[in-house]
Amino acid sequence: MSDWIISLEGTEAGHQLALILALTAAFLHALFGALQKGRHDPWLSRGAIDFSYGIIAAPFALFVVPWPEPHMWPIFAGMFVIHTAYKAAQGYTYTKGAYTVVYPVVRGTGPLFAVIGAGLVFGEHFSPVQWFGVFTLVAGIFGLAIYNLRTITVGRDTMVPAMMLAVLTGGFVALYTTYDAYGIRATADPFTFLAWFFFIDGFVMPVVATLRYRSLVDKPTLGPLMARGLIGGIVAYFSFGFVMLATRLDNVGEAAVLRETSTVFAALIGWLILGEKVGPRRLALMALIALGAVIVEMGG
Repeated sequence: MSDWIISLEGTEAGHQLALILALTAAFLHALFGALQKGRHDPWLSRGAIDFSYGIIAAPFALFVVPWPEPHMWPIFAGMFVIHTAYKAAQGYTYTKGAYTVVYPVVRGTGPLFAVIGAGLVFGEHFSPVQWFGVFTLVAGIFGLAIYNLRTITVGRDTMVPAMMLAVLTGGFVALYTTYDAYGIRATADPFTFLAWFFFIDGFVMPVVATLRYRSLVDKPTLGPLMARGLIGGIVAYFSFGFVMLATRLDNVGEAAVLRETSTVFAALIGWLILGEKVGPRRLALMALIALGAVIVEMGG
């Protein structure tokens, strides 16, 4: 598998596979976000998810994939710090604000910064048409957030700090996207990076979740929480794994933008699973997001 992935780097077939991986990651990331924000406290959900994917990754990291080269350990250390800060910001964001409002802000901020970061780090450059696509997509995402903000009836008293946290979290999304792309390109075997990423990334949040669980007066039943964590862990493997592979196969900026069509899938999840109304305005904004992604892809 590793040799096949490496053989596709920089090819048209690799570009097409990266497109499929990024769009699949978008759907799975929306599902991942709903799992974290859903029934349980987001800190507990994230702890259960990270525990699950850390335990599953351990045997692959230790016994299956080639061990990381010496120069990878400082990269993993930086990755650990960035992702821990990201998850802290995300946890506070989901605690303060409604999912359908803060999620689009997080995902709308991320791609704009990620495209800039990819230009600075990897020398990627978007054409004017692609930049138009980026701004079209971002306008649709923020429009969706504004529409959701106008229609919600609960949690409005904490919405201002929630929105500020959402922008901060979006900045971390761009940072980890660019940094992880650098990391997965720095090792000979991409699956070495992925296995060790999930193994190392699974250490902190289970501890945070355990401390939070002990402090709660009304403690949730552990069985359903851990079941959600296991499902979320499996989803995370494919969601984060797919987009990381996409950034190795093709441009980081394009993969980052395509992944943010997750806001469309998030709205659909809210409609189909959470019973939220969509309506013509939200449909139009979702179409605008999809149009922006198409413009970015076709303008390359």
